Amino acid sequence: MLKSMTGYGRGEALTGNKKFTIELRAVNHRYSEVVLRLPRFLIVLEDRMRRRIQSYVPRGRVDVYLTIEDGTERNRTVKVDKKLALAYYGAITDIQKDLGLSGQISVEHIIAQPEVFSPEETRDNPEEWWPALEQALTAACDDLVGMREAEGASLRSDLEARLDRLGTLSTGIRERAPEVVNAYQARLTQRIQELIRDIDIDRVRLAQEVAYFAERCDIAEELVRLDSHFAQVRACLNGSGEPVGRRLDFLAQEMFREINTIGSKAQDEVIMALVVEFKSELEKTREQIQNIE
Repeated sequence: MLKSMTGYGRGEALTGNKKFTIELRAVNHRYSEVVLRLPRFLIVLEDRMRRRIQSYVPRGRVDVYLTIEDGTERNRTVKVDKKLALAYYGAITDIQKDLGLSGQISVEHIIAQPEVFSPEETRDNPEEWWPALEQALTAACDDLVGMREAEGASLRSDLEARLDRLGTLSTGIRERAPEVVNAYQARLTQRIQELIRDIDIDRVRLAQEVAYFAERCDIAEELVRLDSHFAQVRACLNGSGEPVGRRLDFLAQEMFREINTIGSKAQDEVIMALVVEFKSELEKTREQIQNIE
């Protein structure tokens, strides 16, 4: 099944008095990139969460947001750094002596200094939270994949319609191609007759010139390769669900190469108009392909 690279997923899980909410936002990216925004004490679980997400999303950028609602009453304590307090006291005393200052050093002077007091609270072991986090993460990934598949189905319908349009333009070019040589022969014959009205035309030389022109503007090989690319694109759209975005992008580049060659060789206004329309439609098709996983 075709999948888009954009999407959103959300999952929740409860454990004790804690509620975990994980949100995933996915956007286009050439490779796989997972950006997690976790509290510092959960960094130990970051690699595990990244691998889990990448098992669901092999291509694209995924931003991960975690919200923790904790209803547990925590016992908070205050830690006193006595060595630091003594160091502050000694430093203030030295300054008094060096500068000849008077006055008493009070406890307020000491406790006002940074990091003398620091609050502490007991933290749970992150490993104990993993089962609930895993549950929320799995739910978010399932939700994300579901949205990417739904958007992928819309992309597939759009791409199939555009592919039909490109096929129609290719058919128009194929039908017009034989007319190019005939039109050139008629123009060349008329031009020669206008220049040498009373002299017989060398039919052999004329045939050689027309044959040379026909060889120079032959686009049969390019049209065959275009048909092959069309078939490969349809095979990707009807594939088993493996990521095909890069392959489709490559095929689009190859179609651009073939249609540019056709435009340079055709030397015909009708074919050039079809080529311009083909390239415009192909550019829109490639923009859509950029959204495919």
